[in-house]
Amino acid sequence: MIRILLAEDQAMVRGALSALLGLEPDIEVLAAVADGESAWRELQRLKPDVLVTDIEMPGLTGLDLAQRIQRHELPVKVVIVTTFARAGFLRRALDSGVSGYLLKDAPAENLAEALRKVQRGGRAIDPELAVEAWSEADPLNDRERQVLRLAGEGQSAGDIAARLNLSHGTVRNYLSEAISKLGVGNRIEAYRMARQKGWL
Repeated sequence: MIRILLAEDQAMVRGALSALLGLEPDIEVLAAVADGESAWRELQRLKPDVLVTDIEMPGLTGLDLAQRIQRHELPVKVVIVTTFARAGFLRRALDSGVSGYLLKDAPAENLAEALRKVQRGGRAIDPELAVEAWSEADPLNDRERQVLRLAGEGQSAGDIAARLNLSHGTVRNYLSEAISKLGVGNRIEAYRMARQKGWL
């Protein structure tokens, strides 16, 4: 049996994925949770073989979870199922040790097959995205990405500084570095471009 933990913040999608996977004779859904923090707790409690997760979720994102799993060297494989057909997300997912990256509009049977492939030690990546993923490198470092994400959420440099325990000047430097690297005029344009490319 392939033991699955499912993390998806949309209740209807979570229910549908859980029901679909539950029909497979060799797949057992141990739990289905709505956010990243719950997923992290259940991962440690249930010790599944595979985490099937969305990217955008409250608290920890799917990519945050994958990075945490990699950092703690947990023996669980990660398969991302998302609407984000963005090469930048796929690149970051692969850098975080993700074994599968599928789009939600793919046929349902693709997911079960992907889980079997991943369980056998293979990778299951949407083929069109895989080609695109290596065409354009993400110029941002982790700290620039973090600061830009918070700025895009409407936080001031002072708010960001307090939240990340940085000085006001350091936050401004990260923002101007990100703006410069992306070749845009301001932080809002930088945020929009980085999101569109899948770098945030």
